[in-house]
Parts: sequence; C-alpha cells; structure tokens
Amino acid sequence: MTPRTTTPAVLQIVPSLVSGGVERGTLEIAEAQVAAGMRAFVASAGGPLVPALEALGARHVTLPLDTKSPPGIWRNAAALAELVRAEAIGVLHARSRAPAWSALLAARRTGARFVTTYHGTYNEGFPGKRLYNSVMARGDRVIAISRFIADLVRQRHGVGEDRLRIIPRGVDERVFDPSRVFPARVAALRAAWGAPEGRPVVMLPGRVTRWKGQGVLVEAMARLPGEAIALLVGDAGAKAAFREELVARIAALGLGDRVRLVGHAEDVPAALLLADVVVHASTDAEAFGRTVIEAQAMERCVVASDLGGPTETVEHGVTGWRVRPGDPMALAAAIGRVLAMPAEARAAIGAQARAAVLAGYTTARMQAATLAVYREVL
Repeated sequence: MTPRTTTPAVLQIVPSLVSGGVERGTLEIAEAQVAAGMRAFVASAGGPLVPALEALGARHVTLPLDTKSPPGIWRNAAALAELVRAEAIGVLHARSRAPAWSALLAARRTGARFVTTYHGTYNEGFPGKRLYNSVMARGDRVIAISRFIADLVRQRHGVGEDRLRIIPRGVDERVFDPSRVFPARVAALRAAWGAPEGRPVVMLPGRVTRWKGQGVLVEAMARLPGEAIALLVGDAGAKAAFREELVARIAALGLGDRVRLVGHAEDVPAALLLADVVVHASTDAEAFGRTVIEAQAMERCVVASDLGGPTETVEHGVTGWRVRPGDPMALAAAIGRVLAMPAEARAAIGAQARAAVLAGYTTARMQAATLAVYREVL
C-alpha cells in the first residue's frame, strides 16, 4: 500500500470509545482535524462512539488498546508502528497510560512525533506507579488540561515550559445554550424525575461514586430546611454497592421525598436547565471538572468544591461559589444562601458564568489550541 503524504495525519490513541470526557474530547479533536484538512485516525478497542467518530470523517482502527499487560502493550506498539508507516502518520497523540506506552514505542520506531494529554491526577499509591504514569509526561509536547494539572506535571515529572502546554477542556456553546433548549425538553425531565414546579432543584451531575461527593450532598440536604429537592444524575456503573449505601442513608435521614437518584441523563443541557443550583461536591481534586463549565454555560448557579480544576473555573461570588470539600454543613449553607437570593440576582450570576465560559472554555478554543500543538511538532 502506498501511503498518502500530501496532507498531515494525526493518530489519537485511547483504550476504548465507550463513554466519558476523554472519549468526547477525542471526537471533538478528530472533528477539528477533518475540518482543518488533516487526516484523522483514532485507534482503540472500539465501542458505541465509533459510528459517531466515523460520521465526522475520521477513520477508526480497532486494536486491543484497553489491555494493560506488557505483552499486549508490546504487540499494540508493533501494530501502531505498522499503521504509522502505512499511512505516513506524523503525530501520535496518546490520552491514557497503557496505550501511551504502546504509542511511545511506536513513535520511537518510526520517527513520528509523540504528544500526550495529561488527563488526571493519577494515583501513585503502589511501587512503580510513578514510572508507569510518567509516560504521560514523555511527549514532545505534554498537554495539561488545567493549571492545576500543569503544576502537578512540573512537580512530579519535571516537565519544562518548552514542552508543556495548558489547554483547558471546553463545552460546545451551540449545545450548551439555554436559548436553544425547548421548554418541552425540560418539562419531560421534570415529569420523569418527579420534580414538581415550585420546588427548588439542587442537582449533582456525575458518576455515582464515593469521591464525586453524592454522600456529602445527601448529608447537606438533611441540614437544609424547606422544599428543595436534590437530583443525583448519573450512572452507578460498577459502584452498585455505593448506590445502595446512598439509598439506605437517604431513607435513614427521612429524605425519601427530597433526594432522588435518577440515573443517566441523555439530554444534559435540559437536565441542567431544570436545576436552580448545580453542585460539584468532589472530595478528591478534579483534574478539570467539565460538568462545572457545562452548568455555567447553561447559566446555572454552581456551588463547587474548593480544590482542583474548579478553583480555576469558579470565581467565588462572581461566577459561582466554592466551599470546603467534604463538609456537608458548608455545602448546605452555600446552597441555602443561593436559594435565598432573589431570582434576578441568581440570573445575574448565571449570565456572568456563561460569559466566562464563552471567553475561555469553549470546544472551539480547545480544538484550535490542540491543532496548534500538532502544527508545532509536525
């Protein structure tokens, strides 16, 4: 096969294309590559997002990149190197650690440039874990998704400013726009989730897992008087035991009529528009926290944990509020203050929040900055 060399080609490498922020970002960057006249490739073990990727004009290559076994990583490296040579791929962009090792080996064998995105804080609790994580800091360019992550990469791995690039995550302002959500979409969710008109809604969107702080919000609701209800929006996945723990605690606190686990939301913009207050209650530092800027883009009042990425996206008292993480009393007090504000004051905060997102945290900005990194190394 004769490789096509007339246009630049970039290969993104992820474990799978099932769901999640990394996967969504992969599709967003592939879309930008195609729009810019690049040839866009993604290698993964596959998943439900593959048709959406291919509809953008990108090509998907199925490889078992969800493996963490050393022999599997070695075999994937050989397959990636073959693909790089066949398609004259100039950049390998790795977004997860195990497949990043395969991509690094393939880059070294072929002379392709190696770019990484450092997406998380990456636990170092086991011997050798820092070495394993370090692949994400070995790129010709290392993209940090927040200033918080950039500081971590500098401190842990000594990455210099010549290689480090800060590119925050973004939201699609065309999708997350309150003026584009028909009231019927919100009404349908209100009916499905049992959120009657006239009762304030506190919403925590996010995977149901302990560190996301659903338990903190449950305890906060027990301290909040009045008619407010809380909607916990998200799947439990493999964390079914924690979900049952939450259900039991809700019952023990007598909150059965005020706190509901409603599961996954397909229509996230409409779900957010249903809320009077959107809560981010993570007890561990988020690398970025995309749900925060999604809520802000929908002009919602946000109360967020004062650690990690949200310290950069929530200006206290201006575009939202930050509270001490893991503190139900502080969270309850902040929610109560927001709900007690006049509607006009809450609307003003929401408008300021959306303006801040449009100024610094859009998908278009993220796409343009990432393509600029590719052009630096090509």
